[in-house]
Amino acid sequence: MSLIFSTPISIRFAHCDPAGIVFYPRYFELINGVVEDWCAEGLGMSFHEMHMVQGIGLPTVHIETDFVKTSRMGDELIAELRVLKLGRASLTVEIIMKDKEGQLRLKAQLVLVLAKVDEQRAIALPENLREKMQGYLAN
Repeated sequence: MSLIFSTPISIRFAHCDPAGIVFYPRYFELINGVVEDWCAEGLGMSFHEMHMVQGIGLPTVHIETDFVKTSRMGDELIAELRVLKLGRASLTVEIIMKDKEGQLRLKAQLVLVLAKVDEQRAIALPENLREKMQGYLAN
């Protein structure tokens, strides 16, 4: 059975447009936050450790997003991340965001690539990181 990383998201004033609903580009910031939390909490390697200490990053190179239902200021969402595909240097993840009643708000599929920051080139996933990611690989 594969793991699903889950984290809460509070929709704040800063996420919203004047109508009080999430302005769609803010979802991309929220999605990146889910990936950052997954790295720190799920994989045991914070973005600080990756970027500042090891000189590697996990940039998004492709994203497809369905905005299923609007979210409003004050909403409490649950984000879930699972790995759909694991390659040599890249992985495809799915992130969904639901409200507390389980109603889908957003569904995104991202391709992330492990990269050497200073050289801006893809590198192979280290075996220890690959093993942790495999725990989240959907069956």
